Amino acid sequence: MQTLARGQAGLGHDVKVICVNHADPDGRDITHSRWRRTRSSQDLDGSVQVDRVGRLFGVNRLEVCPALLGSIRRANSDADVVHLHTPNPLMLAAWWMAGKRNVPLVVTHHSDVIKQRVMQLAVRPIEKAVYGKAKAIFTTNPKYLAGSNQLARFSDKVSSLTMGIDLEPYYLNTKKYSQNPANRNGPLWLMVGRLTYYKGYHVAIESLAKVAGNLVIVGNGPLERQLKDQAENLNVADRINWKPSVSQEELIALYHAATALWFPSIARSEGFGLVQVEAMACGCPVINTAVPDSGVSWVSQHGVSGLTVPVGDCDSLALAANSLAEDPDLRRKLAEGALNRAKMEFDSKTMSRRSVDLYSKTLGKCA
Repeated sequence: MQTLARGQAGLGHDVKVICVNHADPDGRDITHSRWRRTRSSQDLDGSVQVDRVGRLFGVNRLEVCPALLGSIRRANSDADVVHLHTPNPLMLAAWWMAGKRNVPLVVTHHSDVIKQRVMQLAVRPIEKAVYGKAKAIFTTNPKYLAGSNQLARFSDKVSSLTMGIDLEPYYLNTKKYSQNPANRNGPLWLMVGRLTYYKGYHVAIESLAKVAGNLVIVGNGPLERQLKDQAENLNVADRINWKPSVSQEELIALYHAATALWFPSIARSEGFGLVQVEAMACGCPVINTAVPDSGVSWVSQHGVSGLTVPVGDCDSLALAANSLAEDPDLRRKLAEGALNRAKMEFDSKTMSRRSVDLYSKTLGKCA
């Protein structure tokens, strides 16, 4: 959202972002602290206005934010178009409750709610109502609609708005990164993301037993202990470097040093995988999975920017990794393809221009 808002503002548009304030007065992130309260604040991110709405408390990522309705009502009075990102039960409910829905609404549907069945049942009615009022619904890739029961009834409104990033920070001197000490002992494999069920970390750890080299895992999450125990049981713990968080500069260094990014997602909860784009922008091939009706294998394409293997198949992931480690020409070809695809499809400026074009079409339909 920040990248999209900055890009639109860079095109000369007035952009305002409404979000929940997840920082306490000392700047600490209290997202997962149920009873911590935050204050409302307004500030500027460049020329983007940011309205951070304070919360009273939050339970299971559902926050109580009394000031939110007022913020949305003001947006519905002042804006030419309101752009909502989902899944986001709080914002869905708040937009509906705010009333006075005379400003065109567009929605980016990042992912269906897959595993959280109770939340799915609770959110579905309000989601259906809001999507029914939306003038346009965007998916992050052209593949997602085909497998989404949630979007099927609104298919006539759906189009694709591909996500992008500011690619410039990733085009850095690769010589600097070839000296990365993590790359001393054979191939370096990299995984980046929250340690949660749909990322497929357990598949990667099992695959590592069949592959030479070291694996760096950047991220934290609820499965950390379970995954570390798995690594111990498979005798690969000494070849895994766990990094709960890193700076952007260190992450870019890892992308440049890595033989490949492993992205073995196992469920449609993974609708896109933006870290694939980050890796590709660094000329790092991606080994991903063919998650049905997801954008994962569309972002990084088999034989173009990386290799795609069946979901949950440890042997195939290991085989793909070994082929890159043993065939420098193949890796070089895919590295070049990754960089070219990132430049052509996933640049933030391209995303911003596309979004404004889609807004214009939406406004034209509303005229």
